[in-house]
Amino acid sequence: MSGGHGHGHALYRPGDSPVHRLPAHVKIVALLAFVLVVVATPRDEYWAFGAYAVLLGVVAAVAGVPAGLIIRRMVVEVPFVVFAVLMPIVSQGPRIDVLGLSLSEHGLLTGWNILAKGTLGVVASILLAATTDVRSLLAGLQRLRVPDRLVEIASFMIRYADVVTGDMRRMRIARESRGFEARHLGHARVVAQGAGALFVRSYERGERVHLAMLSRGYAGAMPLTTTAVTTRADWLRGAALPLAAAVVAVVAVLA
Repeated sequence: MSGGHGHGHALYRPGDSPVHRLPAHVKIVALLAFVLVVVATPRDEYWAFGAYAVLLGVVAAVAGVPAGLIIRRMVVEVPFVVFAVLMPIVSQGPRIDVLGLSLSEHGLLTGWNILAKGTLGVVASILLAATTDVRSLLAGLQRLRVPDRLVEIASFMIRYADVVTGDMRRMRIARESRGFEARHLGHARVVAQGAGALFVRSYERGERVHLAMLSRGYAGAMPLTTTAVTTRADWLRGAALPLAAAVVAVVAVLA
């Protein structure tokens, strides 16, 4: 099940690398196993997190995913970064001076723990999204026996996110063409009315789509979209990353 077909998405980067060619459900299991190993690693084993970053760098190189793309997409991590930066300031306990600031030792460790593990998880997810098209990803979730309802919700969310975003853009252009610009809190009422109208329109579209699906024989579950056979070699290649991470974690704990 390669990544060269299916419903396109901005996060997907087409390619024909060994990572792209891995079945989606194998990559999902590998991602979950890698994240579990990272989360289980003691937070004071600093070198281990550096080793995990190197492993992800190797995967990115093999997949042909440039570092610049990964860095740009890491913007989703900004709220966690802000939270991690605030931890040393607001936490209690023994404090140390760093560049003239009184910081909590416990907060520093906690903030580092959140930042390091969160960043590794985000980068691993970015690599999964960049090397797996949406249709294959959803089919992979089906292969892993994820409840059909959750898969369908994810499918429609991805499919219609661009539609709703387009509606938002057209509504903004319509407001601006009439001379409206949201400059202060007094304009919040107009923005809220627009958001309400967008919600109603999206809800009505969902109802129409559901009725159209029922008229075409929809019975509560989408059919499995792939019958590709997963080989033992696929599982071995997919296990390379989590197994290497597990070795690093064992060495870090026992050393």
